[in-house]
Amino acid sequence: MSEQVAIEFKNVSRVFSVQQDKMVGSVKAVDDVSLQIRDGEFFSLLGPSGSGKTTSLRMIAGFDRPTSGQILLDGKDVSNLPPYERDVNTVFQDYALFPHMTVGENIAYGLMVKKVPKAEREKRMDEMLDLVQLAGFAGRKPSQLSGGQRQRVALARALINHPKVLLLDEPLGALDLKLRQQMQVELKAIQRRVGITFIFVTHDQEEALTMSDRIAVFNQGKVEQIGAPAEIYEHPTTPFVAGFVGVSNLVSGEVAKRITGSDATFSIRPEKIHLAAVNENIDGDMFCADGKVRDVIYLGLYTRYLVELENGGDLVVVEQNLKTTSMDVMKIKNQKVRLLWKKEHVRYVGG
Repeated sequence: MSEQVAIEFKNVSRVFSVQQDKMVGSVKAVDDVSLQIRDGEFFSLLGPSGSGKTTSLRMIAGFDRPTSGQILLDGKDVSNLPPYERDVNTVFQDYALFPHMTVGENIAYGLMVKKVPKAEREKRMDEMLDLVQLAGFAGRKPSQLSGGQRQRVALARALINHPKVLLLDEPLGALDLKLRQQMQVELKAIQRRVGITFIFVTHDQEEALTMSDRIAVFNQGKVEQIGAPAEIYEHPTTPFVAGFVGVSNLVSGEVAKRITGSDATFSIRPEKIHLAAVNENIDGDMFCADGKVRDVIYLGLYTRYLVELENGGDLVVVEQNLKTTSMDVMKIKNQKVRLLWKKEHVRYVGG
């Protein structure tokens, strides 16, 4: 991955007109977004539905145009260029394969439109089949493939033209959990092999954390934070990021003051909290809170505890099941406990 910028947003906004009860108004789907995506980077746009991530992707693709601001591709302003004049390709969630064509014909379709000679088309099509681990599947129809195989075909078709940027709009959303996890690993491996900039839209936090070099977290049309997965998870800068990326306890006001001495809002991840006996000694580098276990959820690899604090509020605690069984962990329900965590694990997020 180089430091060269592949895609840049300069103060980009997209406003849509909406009509409701005979009144015409507007919705700002993307609100003054500025960001840079590096050449060869796997960059994810992460956020809930309606946060602006898909609209941003559509504007990069040329399917939509910004109301204001500029979108630069490799340093060139492409804000008003049609899709076919941009060196980008898109992979959709529904694959969009031609059902009447074979796998090979689907993959080579873009080259055929460009009138690339047949021998060259077939050579590059075979290369793509090898890349996505579908060698020998050229003669099959999409209906004869599994969901994961169809996704690989869609990916091969998008990559065969060697675009500057590949856009992926929730491409794994239709797959079951196990296959989705497998495809996450494969997709990242393919991206590393081809070295093309991938821009990946998802609402799935685990997906973004697993695959990305960097993540932009979207909320209500704005970018809340951009950073590497570990940075986003371990050092959230806003309450929204702390609550949306993974699971986090947000504590504020009087409850926060009783724990830390300040009423500033802080976050603490559930896996950073240690469940202890009520008389457990407290080291100087620790914060603590006493409470009662209100609920216990056994999840095999780990157990999630919901603890009602004596001073108000709840904290979620996650502990790995190294020695315990489901019967052991259930015994703690309704018991008083002390929660301990290191001060260094607290993140002040404002709000």
